[in-house]
Amino acid sequence: MSVQYVRDVVIAGGGTAGWMAAALFSRVLGNNCRIHLVESDEIGIVGVGEATIPHIRVYNELLGIDENDFLKHCQGSFKLGIEFVNWGRIGDRYTHGFGPVGSPLSGVPFHHYWLRQRAAGSVADLDAFSLNCSAPRAAKYLNSQPQMQGSPLADLPSAYHFDAKLYAAYLRKYAQARGVKRTEGMIGSVDLHPQSGHIRALVLESGERIEGDFFIDCTGIRAMLIEGALESGYEDWRHWLPCDRALAVPCESVGPLLPLTRSTAHSAGWQWRIPLQHRIGNGHVYSSPYISDDEAASVLMNNLDGQPLAEPRLIKYTTGRRKTFWKKNCVAVGLSSGFLEPLESTSIHLIQTAVMRILSNFPGLAFAQADIDHYNRETRLEYEGIRDFIITHYHITERSDSPFWNYCRTMEIPDSLAQRLKLFHSNGRVLRELFIQLFAESSWVQILLGQRFIPQGWHALAGLIPAEELSTFIHDIEMVTQRCVAAMPSHADYIKAHCAAA
Repeated sequence: MSVQYVRDVVIAGGGTAGWMAAALFSRVLGNNCRIHLVESDEIGIVGVGEATIPHIRVYNELLGIDENDFLKHCQGSFKLGIEFVNWGRIGDRYTHGFGPVGSPLSGVPFHHYWLRQRAAGSVADLDAFSLNCSAPRAAKYLNSQPQMQGSPLADLPSAYHFDAKLYAAYLRKYAQARGVKRTEGMIGSVDLHPQSGHIRALVLESGERIEGDFFIDCTGIRAMLIEGALESGYEDWRHWLPCDRALAVPCESVGPLLPLTRSTAHSAGWQWRIPLQHRIGNGHVYSSPYISDDEAASVLMNNLDGQPLAEPRLIKYTTGRRKTFWKKNCVAVGLSSGFLEPLESTSIHLIQTAVMRILSNFPGLAFAQADIDHYNRETRLEYEGIRDFIITHYHITERSDSPFWNYCRTMEIPDSLAQRLKLFHSNGRVLRELFIQLFAESSWVQILLGQRFIPQGWHALAGLIPAEELSTFIHDIEMVTQRCVAAMPSHADYIKAHCAAA
């Protein structure tokens, strides 16, 4: 049996998506494929993906990237979680930390014991039992210390904040050093095979043809290949996620340098705050039927911590996903595959998983439909899982101060999410039935409890421990967390010692 292999991979578009794909392909495929990336410097990068989640470490490690070198070149800082302000009620504040909350006992997750102690009327906020939540409040950071077995410091999950443009440039240098060819130019049209409908070539405005076997669409929201040429179709999720615009603006840095992203809810959306070494990235995500662009800009500019460094930049989008992510000999990666607002910093993660999934399902020239269907199914489940997690933030609010929040609180939600909320409300159990789901039990617990979605009960086994032993168990975890925070250096001092940008 003879198998014909893909030899020419063409990546349409640069930016974070294009160069993440090019870098990993060049690392894994080596000289077995020619990789050709086409981009134009005239097209800007959306650049809302400056905050990440811990999975980005896996990607960087696959490339063999040195953490400190990467952070120096990308003005990077560390991230232990996301702080949410005004989401449950105005004045509320909680953190979705990346690490565990407390410690399980007899196989029962910690939050069940916390719920029981809360019902007794004497327990600290859930954040007090997580190093990933407590350390950012004190502006502290330390990389995992694996030699400290038994301590929460042994494994402290973290991610990064970085300048997306600098990260793309860093990966471009990496990829080109490993043989990736770059062509500067605007794509004018896409040439399709008249019989198969497969893409044969990209035709640049200059007239140059870029031929290939396999095409990766990284053209952003325009989706020139997967939608413009192949008409994949789009599934609109604005009835669940009504925000459809964002304004982005950088401002001057102010201290202390916090190792967390902050999300502050406003009357018709929310504002992000991402601290880098050289500036703070800010943005206002909002729903245009509920607030005008001028009003949204005013909200953003009046809530900056430092002096603005530019004028706000408007980004319009439709939340949702492609009906087909991989069609014929083309796969969409990044914003060309769909848009989920950056509330939980999943934009770059979805690029990463797409690129790794493409490699796991790397095709022969036959482009077997079974493999394509498998890729599309896994990607659909991933998008829907993240979608439900983001919807949860909006839906379980108690806010009734604006038409926007009244809509979110009372809207119909997907059956998959309704089932999950019903189970948690009954006894505090978290539904995790599919391997493709991104967010762990602790993530769901922190969001639900942080926004006052309190179960009616808790795990029956959590009721067996005597009250005095329960109090001691919970108190000890809180004290250990406090001692670990006290032993950590400040985030700013850690960066200064290890990865300060020139």
